[in-house]
Amino acid sequence: MLASLAQGFFLSTSYVTGIAVTYCLLGLLASLTGTIFGVISSSPVAYFFVGAVIILFGLSMLDLFIVPVPRFIKLPVFKKQNYFSAFVLGLSSGLIVSPCLTPVLGSILLYLTTKKSLVYGTALLFCFAYGMGFVLILLGTFSAALIHLPKSGKWMENIKRFAAFVLILLGVYFIVTAIKRL
Repeated sequence: MLASLAQGFFLSTSYVTGIAVTYCLLGLLASLTGTIFGVISSSPVAYFFVGAVIILFGLSMLDLFIVPVPRFIKLPVFKKQNYFSAFVLGLSSGLIVSPCLTPVLGSILLYLTTKKSLVYGTALLFCFAYGMGFVLILLGTFSAALIHLPKSGKWMENIKRFAAFVLILLGVYFIVTAIKRL
């Protein structure tokens, strides 16, 4: 039991560390580019692009088309449940999850463009990622307690459809915001 707790803790921490590294790089980019990043991220084109991507993912969740998995994820090294695989999955998840966090993440990145401090920008987003990922670390550590959850079935398909419609509505919100900013 203790070994599975430790393994769950270290795997989930590796995953969250991958997310944190992605966000640190975004913070570094925002600090280096200054107001250029703020202008780009708040432009109507960026809002339209983010909205379109979110809508595409929502439509994919409705099984209208399949988003192919990148080939590098299918490599044998990533099929093992090791810390490196969890870290790389966290790196890519940091980019995938960013549209869901756009309002908060965008606000932090815009704030960092005014500070122009590389260390501060990197540290702030590292703390943000670990604060956001704390729940994931807890779930990963104590995942053995989640074994008795009900099996997936029709109820899970309904939740998936509901989440897809929420994503589509969020994408529409971003596109409407882009149109208003024109």
